Amino acid sequence: MSIDFTPDARPAPLGQRVWAHATTEAALILRNGEQALLAVVIPVAILVGARFFGDRLGLGLDESAPSVLALAMWSSCLTTLAIATGFERRYNVLERMAATPLGRPGILLGKGLGIALITVGQVVVLTAVALALGWRPTPTFGSLSVALIVSLLAMGAFAGLGLAVAGSLRPEATLAVANLLYLVGMPLGVLLPVSRFPEWAQPVVAALPTGALGEALRAAALGEALGWPLAVAALWCAATLALAWKVFTWTS
Repeated sequence: MSIDFTPDARPAPLGQRVWAHATTEAALILRNGEQALLAVVIPVAILVGARFFGDRLGLGLDESAPSVLALAMWSSCLTTLAIATGFERRYNVLERMAATPLGRPGILLGKGLGIALITVGQVVVLTAVALALGWRPTPTFGSLSVALIVSLLAMGAFAGLGLAVAGSLRPEATLAVANLLYLVGMPLGVLLPVSRFPEWAQPVVAALPTGALGEALRAAALGEALGWPLAVAALWCAATLALAWKVFTWTS
């Protein structure tokens, strides 16, 4: 019996390449202390504050817990993705990776899947913390289904915006803009319900992807399925991904 030592230079199947890239992306991001702060520390602090002091501000745990889940999606899919991608462009990492069998589509798929893995982990951890603090949601199958679809569309919208920023600005500008968007977006429907805004501002906040996501998750926790966030999130998802496709460049 002879053994064939001829090298096999064929690349791994696309699914394996994308999965390997996604897990590597997720591991690298989680090693960053700043991203750990955005991913876990700040949301947990908000949950603890809502549990013990939220009633004084009219934002108790029942309302704040789903809002914090929205915050996790907002921070990871926009801020984390934008900052990581921006500096990869600066050091020509993306350009070099695009020359591998992974290719540009594989890079984008891997990045999206990596951020999704981090976000799912955040949601699981934060949900467990909220339940331990006393959150008792009453969702239905319908409300959970709507919330899941809105979440996926909103995450796509946030990722599209993050890639558009990272792919068109210098890394230093990306860092500043991504953090600014994170801070500005936090109250605009993510942590504050639309009903807390003046009447004239409510349609504006409701038309934002942050408002759509926050309202969908808060309603789902009460067993309600809202229809309008689906349309808002879908429009923003299509618009921001199209923008990212238009303006993204692989080198800075």
